[in-house]
Amino acid sequence: MTENYEIDNVDLKILSILQHNAKKPYTEVAKLAYVSSGTVHVRMSKLEKMGVVKGASLDLNLSKLGYNVSAFLGVFLSKSSLYEKVAAQLKKITEISSVHYTTGNYSMFVRVYAKGTDHLKDILYDKVQKVDGIERTETFIILEETLTRSIQLEG
Repeated sequence: MTENYEIDNVDLKILSILQHNAKKPYTEVAKLAYVSSGTVHVRMSKLEKMGVVKGASLDLNLSKLGYNVSAFLGVFLSKSSLYEKVAAQLKKITEISSVHYTTGNYSMFVRVYAKGTDHLKDILYDKVQKVDGIERTETFIILEETLTRSIQLEG
């Protein structure tokens, strides 16, 4: 049934509301979208089955949990064909939050969180740079994150 389901303005409105607060009850979402809570539930189920909605996440302030250093790593692979193998190994490093296959100077771009510069050094030397297929890395410590948001959905 959902294979032919097309996303309409009601779906986009529901998604827009929930992307700002995924914990908002469907009854409140329904009021804001001018539909019934049953409609919100049915639409969200369809969007999940379609793969549009991948789940809900909790937005943590990691610095309050002791992770005071965040960095991007530009990763140079010895061969680009090793991407999937290297990505699988990087996924096992718990301090890594995202892995991206990129164009440009780097084969991959990786986001890492550490409890300090010594911890970051340990992550780089003892974990990341020991992954077979990584030729070298370049580290960009993030001084301030000014903006993190979902894009504005149009409909």
